[in-house]
Amino acid sequence: MLIKILGSGCPKCNRLEQLTRDAVAELGMEATFEHVKEMDKIMAYPIMTTPALVVDEQVMVSGRMPSKDELLGWLRGR
Repeated sequence: MLIKILGSGCPKCNRLEQLTRDAVAELGMEATFEHVKEMDKIMAYPIMTTPALVVDEQVMVSGRMPSKDELLGWLRGR
């Protein structure tokens, strides 16, 4: 599984990455993480605001912090 965090590296972006890493660990899954900070690469995705979470090239959420339960549900579905 490839997980990308889209954002400049702001506190919310870093928090989203940590929450997602925690959820992956809780589920006992393996994933590769990328933190995409380059604006031209972020603009390649259909999002208007960051932070954004992309799992296997599918945008799961953007512009808000998902709950732990949301993260777990999305990841279980993979």
